[in-house]
Amino acid sequence: MDLFGDGRRERTGQRVRLLLASPWWRGGTAVLAGALPALAFPAPSLWWFAYVALVPWILLARSAPTARRAALDGWLGGLGFMVAVHHWLLPSLHVFTVVIAALLGLLWAPWGWLVRRLLGHAPPPGRAATALVVLPSAWLMVELVRSWEGLGGPWGLLGSSQWQVEPALRLASVGGVWLVSALVVVVNTAVALLVVALTAGRSAEATPTGGRSRTGSRGGAFLAGPRGAVFSAAPGAPAVAGIVAVAAVTTAAWTWAPRPEPAGRTRVAVVQPGVIDGIGGPEKRFAREEALTRTLAGRDLDLVVWGESSVGFDLTDRPDIARRIAALSREVGADILVNVDARRSDRPGIFKSSVLVGPEGPTGDRYDKMRLVPFGEYVPARSLLGWATSVGKAAGEDRRRGERQVVMDAGHGLRVGPLVCFESAFPDMSRQLTRDGAQVLLAQSATSSFQASWAPRQHASLAAVRAAETGRPMVHATLTGVSAVYGPDGSRVGSPLGTSASAAAVYDIPLATGVTAYVRWGDWPVHAALVVLALLCAAEGARSLRRPAPERQGQPARTAHGSPAHHGR
Repeated sequence: MDLFGDGRRERTGQRVRLLLASPWWRGGTAVLAGALPALAFPAPSLWWFAYVALVPWILLARSAPTARRAALDGWLGGLGFMVAVHHWLLPSLHVFTVVIAALLGLLWAPWGWLVRRLLGHAPPPGRAATALVVLPSAWLMVELVRSWEGLGGPWGLLGSSQWQVEPALRLASVGGVWLVSALVVVVNTAVALLVVALTAGRSAEATPTGGRSRTGSRGGAFLAGPRGAVFSAAPGAPAVAGIVAVAAVTTAAWTWAPRPEPAGRTRVAVVQPGVIDGIGGPEKRFAREEALTRTLAGRDLDLVVWGESSVGFDLTDRPDIARRIAALSREVGADILVNVDARRSDRPGIFKSSVLVGPEGPTGDRYDKMRLVPFGEYVPARSLLGWATSVGKAAGEDRRRGERQVVMDAGHGLRVGPLVCFESAFPDMSRQLTRDGAQVLLAQSATSSFQASWAPRQHASLAAVRAAETGRPMVHATLTGVSAVYGPDGSRVGSPLGTSASAAAVYDIPLATGVTAYVRWGDWPVHAALVVLALLCAAEGARSLRRPAPERQGQPARTAHGSPAHHGR
């Protein structure tokens, strides 16, 4: 026996437990543990880290001395996660970023409570197996709720971190990003259980009598349960079974899930003007887009796509601009999809609209952005939160919303489904466009406000997941990068245009037919998670009803003076 090594581990564990006994140290640890998964997303793109990134957070929550403390660990971890994934908003929203993250972090408080409820103390095999199903389901509920547009939308869903992993993209074609998120959490839960089992084994080995340790202190505070907990190696078997189940599901999806059927190719050009600042920005940007588009003449194109807010004038108010775009269309031999960010002449308010312009001018196809970015394009409850405009770059005037999605006929027999900006983060929108007959999905975006941050790469990566979910190629066209194109299976087509590029690029994009399981059945993993949580609530309710009520103690006899009688006196 390595007495010196055991002693060092024991002292280290004691020091960590002492630190985590402090609410401030424990709270800071929870924030840091929750922030770890952000490293799996672009720009770091450590996709493999997603499968273990939740383990420190899980181990911390399971070691909480009380259920309330576990919920607090969940909340603070959620705060850390939201700030880390959205840290690039800090220069624009300043302290409001932290306020929003703190409010959304509350969604993880029940998840932290469940971690302790299912994994605390020494979880027997049945409870460990339950955790492998319940904790991913609860995580999906958090992702579902925060995916509501008014709460910021589905940016940073855990499954999106797997945008470059081919087996994960195959899973996305079956159950969308939701299925990928759930399986990533299953693996994290299984790894946490393996750590618990390993720690229990070391504790038992360190017991002089060969029995089980009663303190659980050998692995440090992260690995220890509440004071006096008895650890068991029993969680190891369900953990291994969970990992095997994930591997089996992935193999089944890879083998049997429907694959997109090749259906020819189309040539689409993306025009990215790059960063243009200073006085007369809209005019300068338009002139640069015009010059870049002219270089595409003779390239046998089917469509040219400009980025979000590429035209800063209403085309009805500025027929001269419409004529110039139509002339470009004639010159390159293809329709041009522009994005107009301007006050409309026929309706009140400012709209962001995808407008298709052909050789004769606007074709009549127009899509008005439906889901707006909170604070960036409108201020929720402006009468209450309007002060956000004074501390950051919140919208001074609310943009107006469109009413329906549109599939456009771009000529050459090509039908396209446009999305604007962060609408590409919503899986239901691309799914609906596919069901409506879109052959190519298009996202027009602009992230110039966050040019030097992780945001442009994160945004571009979402197109890979949407393409894999729907079995349709997706073009992500931006003003300032990153512009990228992905095939029907989510694989990259050609080279992306980075944030330093001012260029026009042509992509030979494979088309596909067929219907993926996700397009056919939709968000079924979310529905399954709801069923799991409903069954858990029903089981807990039934258990509480079967639990015998505590016996009531008889009232003590009282003396004539009204004081309790004292026996034996």
